[in-house]
Amino acid sequence: MARTLDQKLAILSDAAKYDASCASSGGAKRDSRDGKGIGSVTGSGICHAYAPDGRCISLLKILMTNFCIYDCAYCVNRVSSNVERARFSPEEVVHLTLEFYRRNYIEGLFLSSGIIKSPDDTMADMVRIARMLREEHGFRGYIHLKTIPDADQRLIEEAGRYADRLSINVELPTDAAVKDFAPEKSPDRIRRAMADVRVLKEASKDKTASGKRPPKFAPAGQSTQMIVGADGANDATILKTSTRLYSSYNLKRVYYSAFSPIPDSSAILPLVKPPLIREHRLYQADWLMRFYGFEAGEITAGRGDGNLDLEVDPKLAWALGNRHLFPVEVNRAGKEVLLRVPGFGTKTVTRLLAIRRHRTVRYEDLMRMGANLKHARPFISLPGWSPRALTDSLDLRARFAPPPEQMSLF
Repeated sequence: MARTLDQKLAILSDAAKYDASCASSGGAKRDSRDGKGIGSVTGSGICHAYAPDGRCISLLKILMTNFCIYDCAYCVNRVSSNVERARFSPEEVVHLTLEFYRRNYIEGLFLSSGIIKSPDDTMADMVRIARMLREEHGFRGYIHLKTIPDADQRLIEEAGRYADRLSINVELPTDAAVKDFAPEKSPDRIRRAMADVRVLKEASKDKTASGKRPPKFAPAGQSTQMIVGADGANDATILKTSTRLYSSYNLKRVYYSAFSPIPDSSAILPLVKPPLIREHRLYQADWLMRFYGFEAGEITAGRGDGNLDLEVDPKLAWALGNRHLFPVEVNRAGKEVLLRVPGFGTKTVTRLLAIRRHRTVRYEDLMRMGANLKHARPFISLPGWSPRALTDSLDLRARFAPPPEQMSLF
């Protein structure tokens, strides 16, 4: 059955919602205000997804196709899944990207794909799309390509010359889970592909013997996506895997995608469906590890099962479990300690330290800085405020946890 371009867009933009995309922070700064080319990318962080209901969220986010030769048990587009299929030609993707940009719907393209024919054939088409946009149409907007680890390295290298960011999915938190649920994929090949991207990225920064830099390669770096909840991995395992990925491949971001059982997949229906709040808590914990000095083990130590507390955010949960370290004397504590105070963000701590060089910080100063004092009050002490017995109050956690809800009986 032949489909119209609009029908393909409806199917493949909806299918792309299962791919976690990343912000264009770090992209090369290009614009067309000089009269050359079309499009622009500012390098600033932008939200990007294209909703099937017509709402534009900055990037056109689509699959090139949702046909796939693989049968990954957790993927809605696996070969044995009974879903409506469609496929764009490279020319159609280019046309859509340019037309959406001209209508001011988007600032760039996020492109992923199922595997058709072979990894090399699929990757070659994705590279062709990026090359056509850059070279034939002078497109200077943001391009993110979800690359295929089994593809030839030369195709990955070419993709990095045209795309701002590349990403390769690690799929699941452990090698054992990948082998169980995606036996056609190899964790070793995935890691080799990610290592190749890192090497190519680092090589692009080195000057040649003539003093010239080689062509830029994926200036916004690489990221990855991990499905959470399809296997039995707890949050401690997931976060420790993320820590290794960040350090091994110099990733810009690990994206967590909450798994939902596929209706016609009897093989994995018995698995527990994680709520979206778990995905949200993992992002919060990931942020604490990257910018606040926390380690995966201490964030997940509060519960015996190695999972995050779903009722309160990870930083608050850690503070509640380590009350012997509080209250913190705001005018004496070091930066590392202040960053662990609930309600204190990195900007608040920076401002606080700056004021402290000249005078004593008072409670009123924290109010002006924008600190979340509802969370911070039980854990700090400074002129104008003392928590007294609040820090050790038995009902302190109840002050932050959502109230219990009456479940419906019908």
